[in-house]
Amino acid sequence: MTTPPRTSTRPQRGQGQWALGYREPLNPNERMKKDSDGLEVRQRIIDIYAKAGFDSIDPGDLRGRMRWMGLYTQRAQGIPGGKTAVLEPEELEDSYFMMRARIDGGQLTSDALRVIGGISTDFGRDVADVTDRQNVQYHWIRIEDVPEIWRRLESVGLSTMEACGDVPRVMLGCPLAGILEDEVLDATGVIADTVAKYVGSPEFSNLPRKWKTSMSGCVDHCTEPEIDDVSFLGVVNEDGEAGYDLWVGGGLSTNPMFAQRIGVFVRPDQVTDVWAACTSVFRDYGYRRQRNRARIKFLMADWGPEKFRQVLQDEYLHEALPDGPPPPPAKHDQRDHVGVSKQKDGANAVGFALRTGRISGSLLTTIADLADEYGQGRIRTTTQQKLVILDVPDEKVEALVEALAVHDLQVRPSAFRRGTMACTGLEFCKLAIVETKQHAQDLYAELEKRLPDFDVPIGINVNGCPNSCARFQTADIGFKGSMVKDANGEMVEGFQVHLGGHLGVEATFGRKFRGHKVTKAETADYCERVLRGFQERRTDGESFAHYVSRADEDWLL
Repeated sequence: MTTPPRTSTRPQRGQGQWALGYREPLNPNERMKKDSDGLEVRQRIIDIYAKAGFDSIDPGDLRGRMRWMGLYTQRAQGIPGGKTAVLEPEELEDSYFMMRARIDGGQLTSDALRVIGGISTDFGRDVADVTDRQNVQYHWIRIEDVPEIWRRLESVGLSTMEACGDVPRVMLGCPLAGILEDEVLDATGVIADTVAKYVGSPEFSNLPRKWKTSMSGCVDHCTEPEIDDVSFLGVVNEDGEAGYDLWVGGGLSTNPMFAQRIGVFVRPDQVTDVWAACTSVFRDYGYRRQRNRARIKFLMADWGPEKFRQVLQDEYLHEALPDGPPPPPAKHDQRDHVGVSKQKDGANAVGFALRTGRISGSLLTTIADLADEYGQGRIRTTTQQKLVILDVPDEKVEALVEALAVHDLQVRPSAFRRGTMACTGLEFCKLAIVETKQHAQDLYAELEKRLPDFDVPIGINVNGCPNSCARFQTADIGFKGSMVKDANGEMVEGFQVHLGGHLGVEATFGRKFRGHKVTKAETADYCERVLRGFQERRTDGESFAHYVSRADEDWLL
């Protein structure tokens, strides 16, 4: 039988790309967005849901559009990780929300931090997380309290607008932008301009999926541009002009890919327009048929940087961008700005480690007070779940270090405390399989006891599921949550191990060894065993990631 030729003029379904003519939704998420723009949910929250309560919330808003306002339902307490993939969303969720306050560029005043802390204390059971995207995330939020929370945040220039959803998420910037002498240029202005013009705009409120941006002139590449959807990295061209190198297509989750250089030089006054053009390419050409292929990294993998540049210039910018140089390698391997750094004005930036990002609202308020007492009320969040207080005079540095230490906020932490991150985990996240926050804290405390003289930077990232919110693929030791069998054959919380991931020169994702897994109870023993082997066999100055790249497999199991 011969199939008759296609004669219909209707566009083929393909990947559901708008630019190719197919605008009909191809999955429930796309239908949800077409039925009502996610931005419209704000007014329904104010007018209806906050007054009538959780049970009044439309399911399409509850599990979809409310993300556009930074709201996710949190996991119901007591549901084990083995049930995560079995239960329906309505069976996993509680009547409380996780809420993200977006902090573009990580920039805060002490007044803003007091408001953030007060919201946690008053409405979130005094729990807060400083995330690895420079946000603050709350838990235990009731829908009835959301309008008042918004009012307080907006009083200090903050919001939850598009902190989640298929939209431009928080825009990362160096927490020491404009502060350090050796930065290539200060990206504070271009971030602010881009946020002001496009965040909350219907122009980009329906993207195929999330859209993560970084803009930075930091010589340490602290915004981790290798794994963002779109990044602007500070460079100096051959004429001595400071501008940006454009990278597109980074992302982790279950299909990790590094961003690719587009090869153009972007002047500071062009950044907002080029960002909008890149975002438009994603909006119009991004794959919308399958959610698991709807990130820009899949389009970049198919197109390559040359085609992306051509489409960007010809169809959206309508002008050619000049070729540009690549950025030099990151100046320092550690990108967290922890410790005491000299500012170009002679004062000091004092960066300190929390407990894997977990903190209380009360302590955030205390930090705001310390920033006023020892500095000038300026605080920054980092992409490593850390905080920085700026403008500390030389004579006050050690007093601030001691004042922070009283609250277990460490300016000179151990390698393990400094290098350990964790995602939200089973405690609150509906996607998680294992608990992470407390386990990661217990892990670094145990390693400090067992290996007190460990003297090189080490990243240990603890993730509750495969989605890589804590970036397990780029850590020296990455733990991906899963259910594993213990010695008795029982299924218990555990982790798949990834080793030797790193960013920067010759960036690579962590190696998996025969699907090697450890139970939660075995993680400290495993880390100790592998790290002692590294101490015994390393060469002078060798990093752990390099050691892993040459190690025999038996050394790492």
